[in-house]
Amino acid sequence: MMMDGARKKGDWADRGGRVPAHEQVYRKLRALILFGEIAPGEAVTIQGLTGRLDAGMTPVREAIRRLISEGALQFQGNRRVIVPQLMDANISEIIYARQWLESHLALRATQRATPGDHRRLTLMDDAVDRAITQGNLRNYLEMNYRFHAGIYDLAEAPILAEIADGLWLRFGPSLRVMIGRVGTQNQPDKHKAVLDCMRTGDAEGAARAIREDMLQGMEQVRRIFSDAGADH
Repeated sequence: MMMDGARKKGDWADRGGRVPAHEQVYRKLRALILFGEIAPGEAVTIQGLTGRLDAGMTPVREAIRRLISEGALQFQGNRRVIVPQLMDANISEIIYARQWLESHLALRATQRATPGDHRRLTLMDDAVDRAITQGNLRNYLEMNYRFHAGIYDLAEAPILAEIADGLWLRFGPSLRVMIGRVGTQNQPDKHKAVLDCMRTGDAEGAARAIREDMLQGMEQVRRIFSDAGADH
């Protein structure tokens, strides 16, 4: 379903099932941003990214161009790009959009999910729990993302899913900063409530639970960055 933490966009595989080199580079760079390996406000050079991604200049430039168009990067001149830093107004917009998107996608997913789908989501949530127990920040971020992305896939609403997924690129790096400060142990979620509702076919309940899950995480991000702003 996903590669290197990034959802597949378009049918890029050739007839042999191979993913072209330029798409692999894009997915690697997208994952670095999505899971906060490049911090908000951190300037990176195109040359530095070629080494980090073990790729040539042309595919790296193409990946950067795509990610700039998605709002995940900003060009700074002098061959440098940065991950944008979220302002309070940006966070408010993301929360506003995600409240409806996450709820609606969870509702649709519940109406369509099979027992096999429930088992797959439960395994993802188990992986989230292990990452919390182990204090494994990268695994927590990736598996939490995969849980939500799994719900998007089940919703069978590709346009809405793409919008919801694109928002992760906007707040994912800031989520990494927040969890790095407060720790994985302080990340309660509503995944089990979502799963319980999905198993019983309670679509409205699943929608409410995923909305609460999203709000609790995003409000923590808001508090961290509000406190940081107050310190300056």
